[in-house]
Amino acid sequence: MGGRRRGAHDENYSFISPVVKYLLFLFNLIFWVISLVMVAIGVYARMMKHAEAALRCLSVDPAVMLLVVGVLMFILTFCGCVGSLRENICLLQTFCICLTVIFLLQLVAGVLGFVFADKARNRVTVMINDAIVHYREDIDLQNLIDFGQKEFGCCGGVTYSDWSQNIYFSCEPENPSRERCSVPFSCCVLNKDENVINTMCGQGMQEMEYTEAGNHIHVNGCIDKLVDWIHSNLFLLGGVALGLAIPQLVGILLSQILISQIKDQIELQNYNLKHHSDPWR
Repeated sequence: MGGRRRGAHDENYSFISPVVKYLLFLFNLIFWVISLVMVAIGVYARMMKHAEAALRCLSVDPAVMLLVVGVLMFILTFCGCVGSLRENICLLQTFCICLTVIFLLQLVAGVLGFVFADKARNRVTVMINDAIVHYREDIDLQNLIDFGQKEFGCCGGVTYSDWSQNIYFSCEPENPSRERCSVPFSCCVLNKDENVINTMCGQGMQEMEYTEAGNHIHVNGCIDKLVDWIHSNLFLLGGVALGLAIPQLVGILLSQILISQIKDQIELQNYNLKHHSDPWR
């Protein structure tokens, strides 16, 4: 209040802190540039990618998702940039409200994912099985599955026999493929002493018993391995979630501080206009 009274007698006094103002601008500018990069990558990926059959295994096309998120971030950070520079309460409130809604939606999504973990697991199972079906239809999808199986030391969704869902690896008697009843080489237990990878190491593994196949390939599915990895890396995932939440909270806090300062400045200007004495009157 003391500052407010001093300001009443000093027309040059300002409640608006340049530090808060330009810090909020810089904060938005950084994420505005990131949004442009996301949009550019999304457009490039969408124009260059034509594997529609392979993308059916995913709920949303990653390129489209990147475009949507990039455009929304562009609009949001544009409001923050212009609002902070122009000291526009309307734009700043739009920025703050949208950021708060996004933060709450992420919080709700995390809670729902924890509460409905079984349904999320079933959904992931369906996605992995669809990816197995389209394994040979897209080289990027194939490389992604091979990377996951090698990284987690797993094979298939639930078990290695899931690869029978793919027409090339199917164990059906009428399957003419040379890979009949096989699994990809990424399922194989690799010997560190081998300099050359045997890409045919998964040949005929689905015809073997579980214990016998386990001597040559990873027989456990990737879903259980993924769940185990999540349980053993909860602190890492929590850190990632915190890293996403902190910038949003900082943006909300800075925008609220600046809005409050602008309102105080408007009150000060109105006070000075009201009590300003005109010597010519």
